[in-house]
Amino acid sequence: MKNTVSDFVIDPLIEWDLHRFYGFPGDGVGGFDGALERGESAGKDFRYIRPTHEEIASLLACAHAKFTGEVGVCVATSGPGAIHLLNGLYDAKMDNQPVVAIVGQQGRVSLGSEAQQQVNLERIFQDVAGYVQTVTTPMQAQLVVDRAVRIAAAERCPTVVILPADIQNMPAAEPDAEHWVSRTGAGNAITTVRPDEAELRRAAEVLNAGSKVAMIVGQGARGATDEVIAVAERLGAGVITALLGKDVVPGDLPYHTQQLGLLGSRPSYDMMQDCDTLLMVASNYPYAEFLPPTGQARGVQIDLSPRHLSLRYPMEVCLQGDAKATLAALLPYLTPREDLRWQQGIEEGMREWIEITEREAEVKADPVNPRLVYRALNDRLPENAIVTADAGSTADWYGHHIRLGRGMSGNLSGMLATMLAAMPYALAAKFAHPGRPVVCTIGDGAFQMLGMNELITVKRHWREWEDPRFIVLVLHNNDLSQVSWEMREVGDPRYDTSQLVEDMDYAGYAELLGLRGITVRRPEDVEAAWDEAFAADRPVVLDVHTDPNVPPLPAHISLDEAKGFLTTMLKGDPAEVAVARESARALGAELFAKVKHAVTGDDPGR
Repeated sequence: MKNTVSDFVIDPLIEWDLHRFYGFPGDGVGGFDGALERGESAGKDFRYIRPTHEEIASLLACAHAKFTGEVGVCVATSGPGAIHLLNGLYDAKMDNQPVVAIVGQQGRVSLGSEAQQQVNLERIFQDVAGYVQTVTTPMQAQLVVDRAVRIAAAERCPTVVILPADIQNMPAAEPDAEHWVSRTGAGNAITTVRPDEAELRRAAEVLNAGSKVAMIVGQGARGATDEVIAVAERLGAGVITALLGKDVVPGDLPYHTQQLGLLGSRPSYDMMQDCDTLLMVASNYPYAEFLPPTGQARGVQIDLSPRHLSLRYPMEVCLQGDAKATLAALLPYLTPREDLRWQQGIEEGMREWIEITEREAEVKADPVNPRLVYRALNDRLPENAIVTADAGSTADWYGHHIRLGRGMSGNLSGMLATMLAAMPYALAAKFAHPGRPVVCTIGDGAFQMLGMNELITVKRHWREWEDPRFIVLVLHNNDLSQVSWEMREVGDPRYDTSQLVEDMDYAGYAELLGLRGITVRRPEDVEAAWDEAFAADRPVVLDVHTDPNVPPLPAHISLDEAKGFLTTMLKGDPAEVAVARESARALGAELFAKVKHAVTGDDPGR
């Protein structure tokens, strides 16, 4: 068996306990592709998965990191292949996920000569990567790979290893004990970062002094669910989860008010307006306008990254540390609350909000209300399900209607909010957890981008999965509806030329690939369709024809948003009548629930 630099690069990746590589081939990375084939034939402990596009490969690697806690790995050729990785690598950077990209480059002698597909990859990746380095000699390869993995894992960022084509096929060389040569090895120091006792006491003094404590919990608290709940119980606090941390706190916890902001709940908004103390745990929640007014609340923040401390709100105490260890260390200093009226009020508000969202799901639409689709999904989620959402209106319905229980997982592209990520996220989840059911929720616009392509990847691999349940919900409304609503918000009518999506038969496309396709055009068929999808013996595309004019109403509509909406209607939006009708229906459902609760005093959670 050959022992080239490319063969040599694979071995430290395995030594770092990285065993799944997502990549797309090309002549610029041909030597490494050949080593992958030799390694697979020799039984090396890795799996190479080829999606249909390099951008998908990098999104798969990012999602792999999110769903496993491991470093994700993606591979691409030189020039255009490497450039295609950028979107997924930015997704990893902005959501603080460790990913290593291995990319090809033209031969070293061509560098700087404007050769075909020779671009300055180090400059291109400089902004997105925490470490980017070209391997220039065989002896340097182990150093570059070890540093790339170590930095990605330690700093939770993407890194890039560039392999020139001539280097890839050179004989491997072990680093010698000579001048300028670094001899490296695999392995991160396993340490748990937690603040010192003095800082914990300072934080506890602030938290104990508050009578209305609100917690915002992010994805960095994954694995610390019990500690989050214990602190909330001790403080009598309400808990909000950031969208990326939705699965950190069980959805049935009565004082968990789900998300905050445009995709959030009214109780979360009210909590921020009324709290006197804010505890932010492992979240870089970006929408500062929804946080308490400056001076209203005293603040404590816990985050592993010092860059995120006191970034969105002026915090009185900043604790750098791991969420689980820091919360556990903080708990003994917290005084148990005897007066739980604040927390009980949050629970009552959440019961009312659940009734509101239930009524909004029942509002008549043309043909199907997308809220109804998500409510039916929420009612049927298996106890170990994984749900992904896209960056369009699917994220609105995911935030409003999906409440993930213990043992469930959910994720999406967060800070970058890139379209089409729901499909590679769902695939990465399925490859990482083949025995769990996975549901991808995606709009037709995002599905047409690259999502449809990945049904081909599903076709190729689904028979390997222990549990064949892989359901792709396509919201089929022939409209880039999220952007259409954003246009209306700023006072512009919907621009049909940019916004309308070409109609096609998504269920029929699934059937062509040997998968199951289910089409839904009537609200009364929604529940049966979900039942059929979860009972299927193969992956399913659930093609639901939904109404693009159902408004993704935020929990709190600002005056500027209302003015923009009214201005749009006066200008003559192409869907003016439907938009006005569906908005009135949604507002009517919310008003009915509030009035009913106020007049009858009924428990709206019943």
